[in-house]
Amino acid sequence: MGDRFADRNVIKRLLEESRTWAFVGLADNPTRTVYDQARLLQGRGKRIVPVHPSAETVLGERGYATLAEVPGPVDVVGVYRRSEFAGEVVDEAIAAGAKAVWLPLDVVDEAAAQRALDAGLDVVMDRCPGVEWALRR
Repeated sequence: MGDRFADRNVIKRLLEESRTWAFVGLADNPTRTVYDQARLLQGRGKRIVPVHPSAETVLGERGYATLAEVPGPVDVVGVYRRSEFAGEVVDEAIAAGAKAVWLPLDVVDEAAAQRALDAGLDVVMDRCPGVEWALRR
């Protein structure tokens, strides 16, 4: 995979210019990595949208059971599911009209990432938004 899905310019643009991040897998559980990442980005001015089958409110934001239910545009879909489920989420992000998908550390699905690229989305894979936020220049 190398750095094919870790373009520094794409990472910087997504972190600096995006407004709305839908976090698939985000529930009201502060012990999960997705909760930490959503809180971090929310603290830096991003609107976060929890997407989880339970559709619960998280960090003060209304949750939705699926990406298709999220109203309004989504800039970035954070795919906080295991790799074997990532492709389905990426396909939902494409169908929902998202502008980008971000697969965090250890979530890798190269075929899904290529589908997203082919559909015109930006893709970041196997990178942590929090770490990248600290590294951006």
